[in-house]
Amino acid sequence: MDPLLLLKAIVLGIVEGLTEFLPISSTGHLIVVEDLLRFRIPTREVFMIAIQGGAILAVCWEYRQRLAALAGGLLSRPREQRLALNVVIAFLPAAVLGVIFKDAIATTLFNPLSVATALVLGGVVILAVEQRHKRRYGERDLQGTRHARVETIDDIGPLDALKIGLAQCFALIPGTSRSAATIIGGILLGFSRRAATEFSFFLAIPTVIGASVYSLFKAREQLAAADLPLYAAGFAAAFVAALVCVRWLLRYLASHDFVIFGWYRIVFGGLILLTAHTGLVSWSD
Repeated sequence: MDPLLLLKAIVLGIVEGLTEFLPISSTGHLIVVEDLLRFRIPTREVFMIAIQGGAILAVCWEYRQRLAALAGGLLSRPREQRLALNVVIAFLPAAVLGVIFKDAIATTLFNPLSVATALVLGGVVILAVEQRHKRRYGERDLQGTRHARVETIDDIGPLDALKIGLAQCFALIPGTSRSAATIIGGILLGFSRRAATEFSFFLAIPTVIGASVYSLFKAREQLAAADLPLYAAGFAAAFVAALVCVRWLLRYLASHDFVIFGWYRIVFGGLILLTAHTGLVSWSD
C-alpha cells in the first residue's frame, strides 16, 4: 500500500468527520480536498461510504444511551415512539428525491465551482437567519430557549418533522450542507439551537446510512480487498474526528450562535471562486 495514498485517505477521513455535523457541507469539503490532493482510486465511491460510516458511528456512540432507550421503548413508550416517527417522517422527502435525482446531481453539480457557489449562498442564508433571530429576540436569548416553540427534540411534532425533512432536500445540492439545511430550518421553525442540532444528529443516522447502502449497492462492483487498508484508515479517522466535533459543537452552542459558520462558508467558497477566476488553481470539472 502506497504510504502517501494512505495519508490522503486519513486526511479525507478527518475532513469528513470534522464537517459532517457542522453546517459547512461535508460533501463540499470532500470534493474540494479530494481535488486538491488528487485522490484518485477506482473504488472511490466505496471509500466515501466507508468514511461516512465512521462519522455516523461517532454520533451513534455519543447518543448510545438514548438510542438504546429508543430501541427498547419503541413498542411501549410514547416518547420514544414519537421520536422514531419524527425521524422517519423527516427522512422520507430527501430519500425519495435522492433516489430520483442522485445521478443527475452527481453528473452536473459534483465539482468545486458549484460547491463554492452553494457554500457562499448558504453562508449568506445563515447570516440572514442569525440577524433575524437577534432582531427578534436580542442578544440575551442567544439559544432561543426562552422563546423557543420547540425546546427539546421530545417537543417536535409530526408536521415540524415533515418541514425539517423538506428543508433537508436542499442538501441534495453539493455544498449546501445537510446539517445547515436541517439546523437552520429548525431555527426558522422555532426550535431552540440545541433541539435543532440534536434532531439534525438523529436524522443523520437513517439519512447517511440509507444513502450509503444505496450507493454501496450501485457501486458493489468496486469493492476490492486490496483497498481495505484505505477504507479502514479513513473510517477510523472519520470516527475520531466526528466524535471530537460533535462534543465540541454541543459545548460551543451553549454560548454561541452560527454566525462563524456563515462567514467561514463565504470566505472558503469565495477563495475557491477567486482562485478559479484568477487561474491560481486549476479546479477539475
